[in-house]
Amino acid sequence: MTIPVGVNVFPDELYAVPRSWAEEAYPKLTHYNRLDKGGHFAAWEQPMALAAELGDTLKTLGA
Repeated sequence: MTIPVGVNVFPDELYAVPRSWAEEAYPKLTHYNRLDKGGHFAAWEQPMALAAELGDTLKTLGA
């Protein structure tokens, strides 16, 4: 993948992507964070945390 990517790992997700794997899969990884709460339906379960993570990812792009 050649575009910038942000990865947010929620603890109750079915699969938690390790940072090393994310870095290998996404050479332009700009943001990686493991959160304290949430899972597969993070937008419903933890909307404020997800919004903050999206904002943090966009900041790495200068947006």
